[in-house]
This record gives sequence, structure tokens and C-alpha cells, in this order.
Amino acid sequence: MSLPGGTAISKADSSNDAAAESEPLSDSDFKDQLAEVIPHLRAFGRSLSGNRDTADDLVQETLLKAWSARSRFQAGTNMRAWTFIILRNLFLSQMRRSKFTGEWDDLAADKLLAAPASQDRHVELGDLQRALMELPETQREALILVGAGGFAYEEAAEICGCAVGTIKSRVARGRTALEEIMEDGKLAPRQTQESDNEKTAIQEIMNEVDDLSSR
Repeated sequence: MSLPGGTAISKADSSNDAAAESEPLSDSDFKDQLAEVIPHLRAFGRSLSGNRDTADDLVQETLLKAWSARSRFQAGTNMRAWTFIILRNLFLSQMRRSKFTGEWDDLAADKLLAAPASQDRHVELGDLQRALMELPETQREALILVGAGGFAYEEAAEICGCAVGTIKSRVARGRTALEEIMEDGKLAPRQTQESDNEKTAIQEIMNEVDDLSSR
């Protein structure tokens, strides 16, 4: 038996839930979520730029821009995708200018947004990184987002500002080209341990792409 006014209460609850999701995060919650994506931002930045220093500069600028825009970030939004868009736009601006000239306060940013040491993963891609850098920028970006970043095609398309079909095509072509580069021995051989690690890394990327392609 339904209670009098039960429907109205349910609607009110739904409205309250929707309102809560549309509210901006507290500064503390925003900072926590932002810190969690720092390792992903660094990996994405290095994959795009091929240069650790440039990537770290991009990440630093991304963090500050994200922090400045925190009042516009709504609870429930994908923080990783949101910050990836910021970093990607910064990278494209850098490429257009041919030189990155971002400025920031390192000390203030480190105190405010630095990730815990346990989250600061040291990313070394070795030959895989070099092979990725030989791909066209659009293919490399799509492959990193979908294969290594774990984004769905729809999310990657939103980040790149293109159609889902375009992302799928870029991933497929990038995968084929990357496999050819790695398997044809076009790169100088590395030590056995490093080679095994790189094969594992590329296999993980390809497995992720296979999984998405089968859905």
C-alpha cells in the first residue's frame, strides 16, 4: 500500500539528489580528486609531447587552470576526462606557439596540489615511447587515451573533440602502425629486462583495445 504523498516525497528526493550532483565540490574534495589524476596526467603529457620536462610543465599548468576553474566543476563529472581536455588544449596551444611559455608559482602549486609520494609513479616507456612518437599525433593520442588511459571511445572522442567513429579509426590505424614498428625491429634493441617490460606494456594496451573493439 502506498503512503499518502509517497510519490511527492520520491520526486522531492530525486530533485534533492539532482541538486546535490549539480553543486560544485568543496575545495578539499576537489583537491583530493585532482591529486588522484596527477599520475595519469603526467603519463598522458609525456605520451603527447615525448619530453618529460615539457610534460611536467603541461601538467603543472593544467593543475593550476583546473584549480582556478574549480567553481565550475560539478560533482559527478569525470575529473580525469575533464583535466585531460585541459592538458590537451594546452599542448595544442604549445604546438601552435612552437614554444611553451607558461608561468606559475611552483612553491604554491606544490603545496596546494602535489600528489602523495606513493601516487607519483615514475613512467618510463623506453622503446614503446619512441615507437609511439613515430605515430601521427592524432593516432598516438587516440591510442594512449583508449589503450593506456582506459577511456571509452565516447570519452576519448569528447576529449579530442571529434566523432566516435573517428576515434575508432585512429585507434585501429595507430595500433597497426605501432605493432609494425615494434615487431619489425625498426628501433634499436634494448636490454632483455627492458624489452620484456615494453612487450608487456604494449600488450596491455592492445588487450584493452581488443576488449573495447569486441563490445
